[in-house]
Amino acid sequence: MLHIRGFPDPGELTGRLRDAGEVNAALMAEVTGTACRRYPSIGQSEKTARLKQLIRSGAWTDAALALIDLELPLWQVRRLAYDEGEWHCALSRERELPDWLDQSIETRHADLSLAILGAFVEAQRVSQPESRTSVPAVNRTAPDFYEPLCGDNFS
Repeated sequence: MLHIRGFPDPGELTGRLRDAGEVNAALMAEVTGTACRRYPSIGQSEKTARLKQLIRSGAWTDAALALIDLELPLWQVRRLAYDEGEWHCALSRERELPDWLDQSIETRHADLSLAILGAFVEAQRVSQPESRTSVPAVNRTAPDFYEPLCGDNFS
């Protein structure tokens, strides 16, 4: 049976990650259930098994990095820095570009794993394809400068 999972707005999950004090199994299950499209991945069973093992052992930082590797293969960690009691995490698609040219995702949190998970959820939101139909939309309203014209010959 085909099961199609709807992906809710990750804005609520981002708020929960921001308000959380530390990662636990329930929060990690919510992240994988809400923001992950490839987990559990049939085609990448090694990465999925490693991620499950990291979650079972409570290695939250490694699990967050493994989620990025599994779900966002084009994204890389650009910067992890600890400053004034907070971890700053930046994810980027173009890590080799200078900071001022790169469009990276940046988050911060007192807990390292939550900073990484916050950046992961935000990158998933940015990477999520827009829902578009396969048929182009037709604009039925005519602009003001066009007037209907009858071209029939009535003579």
